[in-house]
Amino acid sequence: MTSALDLITLESRLGGRTERDAPLGSRTTYRVGGTAALAYEAANETALVEVARALEGLDVPVLVVGNGSNLLVADAGFAGLVVTLGHGFAGLAVKGTEVRAGGVLALPTLARRTAAAGLTGLEWAVGVPGSVGGAVRMNAGGHGSDTVATLVRYRSVDLATGIVVDFPSAHLAASYRHTSLSATEVVVEATHQLAPGDPEVGKASIDEIVRWRRANQPGGSNAGSVFTNPPDESAGRLIDASGLKGLRIGSAEVSSKHANFIQADKGGSADDVRRLIDAVHRKVLADTGIDLSTEVRMIGFADEEPDGFADEEPDGFADEEPDGCNGEDRREPGAGT
Repeated sequence: MTSALDLITLESRLGGRTERDAPLGSRTTYRVGGTAALAYEAANETALVEVARALEGLDVPVLVVGNGSNLLVADAGFAGLVVTLGHGFAGLAVKGTEVRAGGVLALPTLARRTAAAGLTGLEWAVGVPGSVGGAVRMNAGGHGSDTVATLVRYRSVDLATGIVVDFPSAHLAASYRHTSLSATEVVVEATHQLAPGDPEVGKASIDEIVRWRRANQPGGSNAGSVFTNPPDESAGRLIDASGLKGLRIGSAEVSSKHANFIQADKGGSADDVRRLIDAVHRKVLADTGIDLSTEVRMIGFADEEPDGFADEEPDGFADEEPDGCNGEDRREPGAGT
């Protein structure tokens, strides 16, 4: 358990630039959940290194939050430090076919701006409301592609050591929705090598992705796909086959539009969402023997990350699409699309 003294010490070391009892659940796409004991916005890399130094010798869990698109924060909140990246990490620079994007830049923005610049390769990202840094962390993808298909370099700051690194993408050892990045490493910039394209064709591709999602996935307060797809299977299909569409626990409900989405009522409870996730997991396991894994990060619950750090990843909106262009594609990076 985080000690009050450690929090006071951390607040002092950061020069009073933190916010106490900061809204956190409301920053997520579920829009439910509690507060963070402390919050700090890093304006630049130097500020992130200062956070690392301030944490030395303290037992304070840290959560890095981007767009809040894959987090479920317990009603009791998070008894640690939430770090957000400021606008200085939202830059985008295009030089020829090379694109450098800041870690907090929204993926839909990246997709639209690169397509408008006459480049192709990141159109799929319009359907993932996460951040550039989160996409690198979990190798986000969809529509037959993923992050490392075009990623050539990334830059990160380790909050455990304060070390800043700039590595080629091969260092990530990326696979399906996974990389070697530790929970303490914050991706602050990603460099993609794209291909020349037609802006009109790119816009048409993006518009088609958006149309499909509106037709097949619910809006409202949710975090996209709750569970990853098992090998050669669809989590949504398994949940639907177990008769769980429309299942409700308190203020949370399995979407009747897409079974792998769980909706939270306005003003609802994050603990209800968690109970429903657990209920769906148990039922599918009992019916099929398949042990589904969650994409949603559970923050502030009893079984959260034990190492003192947590991190955000972009959500699973890119899963379970038609025509073979979906999150079920588990080819190794570079195997083609």
